[in-house]
Amino acid sequence: MGRRIAIVEDEAAIRANYTDAFARQGYEVSAYADRPSALAAFRERLPELAIIDIGLGDEPEGGFTLCAELRALSQRLPIIFLTARDSDFDVVSGLRLGADDYLTKDISLPHLLARVAALFRRVDVLADAPAQNEQLDRGGLRLDISRLTAHWHGQPVPLTLTEFWMVHTLARHPGHVKSRDQLMADAHLVVDDGTITSHIKRIRKKFAAVDNGFDRIESVYGAGYRWRP
Repeated sequence: MGRRIAIVEDEAAIRANYTDAFARQGYEVSAYADRPSALAAFRERLPELAIIDIGLGDEPEGGFTLCAELRALSQRLPIIFLTARDSDFDVVSGLRLGADDYLTKDISLPHLLARVAALFRRVDVLADAPAQNEQLDRGGLRLDISRLTAHWHGQPVPLTLTEFWMVHTLARHPGHVKSRDQLMADAHLVVDDGTITSHIKRIRKKFAAVDNGFDRIESVYGAGYRWRP
């Protein structure tokens, strides 16, 4: 069987359409109509990627709750919000909860499949990293590529898959400015500028949680971001 995808969507027709589309691409698909049934299944066995709507049945924010619950189970599981809600507030809320991507339901099916494939490519690239590159040390930063873990001065920093990739991309070459386009390319992302900005803010917040003086990720006006040496 192919890679395991979970779809959490309360509208039966939409749920069936996405399930069929991913199954035709060779994925093993599990579909759920509400948060409780999805969470119960995830506690038994995690999927390899989860696609979640925000409004789930009688829970208008059920997808947000489920995302937080999933993040408590796994920091590395790729999570995509797929929803009709397109406000900036909802997008930022989803990313702050730890989603790797936020898409609206007007996205074309080929585009959706490409975004899912891009997330799986990032998982594969990290898993296939050469042994000599399994750790990256930059001052107080240590990234373990094989375990997908980050530490700052010995303290764990719980990064999602997307956040880990972005930190790795910046820290590989301290002092070099990475534009948003370069961050997307190097981290195998297909997102807009606003999403990159939201991820950077979340990364800074996570490092600041273990070190109030953290200032290594620097914004370069009109150019992008860099890891300060």
